[in-house]
Amino acid sequence: MDILFLCVIVFLFILAVFDLSVGVSNDAVNFLNSAIGSKAASFKKVLIIASIGVFIGAVMSNGMMDIARHGIFRPEHFSFYDLICIFMAVMITDIILLDIFNTLGMPTSTTVSMVFELLGATFVVAMIKMANGIDLGFNDLLNTEKALSVILGIFLSVAIAFFFGTVVQFLSRMIFSFNYRSRLKWKIGIFGGLCATAIVYFLLIKGAKDLTFMTPDVKAWINSNTGLIIAGCFVFFTLFMQFLHAVKVNVLKVIVLMGTFSLAMAFAGNDLVNFIGVPLSGLASYQDYIANGGGDAHGFLMDSLNGTADTPFYFLLGAGVIMVVSLATSKKARNVTKTEIGLGSQQGGDEMFGSSRIARRLVRWTLSFLAWIRDITPLKVRRWFNSRFNVDETIMDQGAAFDLIRGSVNLVLAGALIALGTSLKLPLSTTFVTFMVAMGTSLADRAWSRESAVFRITGVISVIGGWFLTAGAAFIGAGIIVAAMHYGGGWVMIVLAVVTLIMILRSNRRFSRKQDNENGDVLFQTIISTDDRSQTWPLLLMYITEQQQTFMTYAGNMYEKVTSAFIGENAGVLGKADSSLDRQKTVLKNARRKETLCLRHLSREMAIEKSTWFYLSNNLCMNILYNLRRITEVCREHVDNNFLPLPPRYVTEYELLKTRIVTLFNDTLEIMQSGDTQTIGILRNHCDEIKDIVSDTYHRVHDQLRDGDASTMAVLYVYVNMLQETQEMVSSIRKYLRAFAKLRDSEFRSRPALQHRAPGMDALITD
Repeated sequence: MDILFLCVIVFLFILAVFDLSVGVSNDAVNFLNSAIGSKAASFKKVLIIASIGVFIGAVMSNGMMDIARHGIFRPEHFSFYDLICIFMAVMITDIILLDIFNTLGMPTSTTVSMVFELLGATFVVAMIKMANGIDLGFNDLLNTEKALSVILGIFLSVAIAFFFGTVVQFLSRMIFSFNYRSRLKWKIGIFGGLCATAIVYFLLIKGAKDLTFMTPDVKAWINSNTGLIIAGCFVFFTLFMQFLHAVKVNVLKVIVLMGTFSLAMAFAGNDLVNFIGVPLSGLASYQDYIANGGGDAHGFLMDSLNGTADTPFYFLLGAGVIMVVSLATSKKARNVTKTEIGLGSQQGGDEMFGSSRIARRLVRWTLSFLAWIRDITPLKVRRWFNSRFNVDETIMDQGAAFDLIRGSVNLVLAGALIALGTSLKLPLSTTFVTFMVAMGTSLADRAWSRESAVFRITGVISVIGGWFLTAGAAFIGAGIIVAAMHYGGGWVMIVLAVVTLIMILRSNRRFSRKQDNENGDVLFQTIISTDDRSQTWPLLLMYITEQQQTFMTYAGNMYEKVTSAFIGENAGVLGKADSSLDRQKTVLKNARRKETLCLRHLSREMAIEKSTWFYLSNNLCMNILYNLRRITEVCREHVDNNFLPLPPRYVTEYELLKTRIVTLFNDTLEIMQSGDTQTIGILRNHCDEIKDIVSDTYHRVHDQLRDGDASTMAVLYVYVNMLQETQEMVSSIRKYLRAFAKLRDSEFRSRPALQHRAPGMDALITD
């Protein structure tokens, strides 16, 4: 049995390596976003600065792991076997939960996950012990105050950070405006001094309070001289920042990089317990059990964990190395970072989230409130505010999501709030504060326009909901796993260990395949970031063609698959096709939204000329999708009910017709690939021929339906529906070909213009 426990301890440390990697991927959002989003430096330089902060914070941490040793449970009432089950359940749940959130690109709190995993596992073990007759209650076995403080911290973090983020950014923008370079002459020294002082205060109070050199005497001196330190730092940094500005150094970039370093250092120094605290507590428990347990795993109580942890330096060094390597190589870290940057981007872009009813209501109420404010505000005041918040004057580097003013406020304010919360002994979460500050500053900066506000608010609600979901999933997951191990014994531990490793490996393979399949919409990002409007239309035409070509390929394949499945009575294929077509609607809507954003980067004349045909081509693609969904829906219902199949004579007839439709899709794709509009007229005539054939078949089947066998009526109704939707689909393809030609060549004419028609009227006819 002791060999099994040793294997469990080894497994805990293996999971700790994964947890360090996954945890850094999740928490990278805290200290990378502002520097990356504002383009304060190259991605490589930002990573180097953050990595130095992470490494110093991890290596110089004093390794206090008390929360994992006795912060949630009372170890003197738990046996060694109880705690081994708890520790293993916590690590398994934690690694799986964080990996799921990282794969989805959703930032979450490692502190909340660890605390609620410990709480959930301990709660279940306590219930088991109480059911077995132990004369103790929950208050004797659990330390519920810690969990309540974390829940309080969630509410405080969300509300306080968002409020101050909005207010401080609003004031900063009033002072500097979006054209901030013209207003830096004397203001930048004071602004830089305030920011640098706040960062130093954050490092002293929050980031460095648990480092090895912070002896009690040093802490006491800092506490007694805090005011003097802050005043001295402010004077020094104000003069220093003014000097840097005078010698042409970008002070704002210096502030952003300082803030990145301080947050990274504080993260590693304070959150290290979330990743290695449980394995180290497990190791300490195992060492005490081997030395004093006498082989009685179920009877040996773990009073020793009430003492303070003394983490060996090589554990801290190894943790620092793993965290730095993970930060530099993890694709999931960049995926999580992309979420917050996308929600706070000053420019329109690909919105990651959809629309929700709550978000729509909030936007509508806010617009009504702003309209009321506008009505009661004097005209001169409105004009002054609009001049300070003129987004058209925004100064950003190429590819940046927001400017350096907002990047500075994000980092400095997040650090200041965390330091203030620490000094007041409020359990503010680093993840919650940094995320909500970023959302508040983006709102104040008018980054949430009417076109994007609903999607951004939905995203914020989704992330906040994910935090609460983390707590619930951690509590329930750890509780279920610990119960299985407590009753199942060693074999269940082995099975769970194997299953966990398999899940982690499969998750990473799926994520890698997903990243390989996504090209990152490089062309889309190029279009919305280019300043040369003369180059925008060729790029946009290429982008629209690629998107619609992908859809036409999908539509042709889906039509052939659905009709073949109906004839072959394959219910499984029809069910998958139905789900796929439902998802494709969202894909088309997202593509249209992104292409519409690109249209805004065209010159006014070009936008007016091309927008009609752009919207027409998109609507026709949606019509084709609707025809496919109608065909699939009716066919699936018929096959699922095991009704009679299509009679052979109709099968032969339809196979010939299906071949024509598939050929039509292929011919359309060839034209889209070649861009040859000269043959479009011929293909449109071919569409007319196919429509006539479908129409003749439809009427013939309809006549036979009235006079035929009653037993075949159900399947013939399905067949008639297929013919009708097919005819509509061919008509949409015919109209699409004309819209496609017009996008490429405004002078394209599918038929001679009538002499009496007013100039420009033929452009409105979609025949």
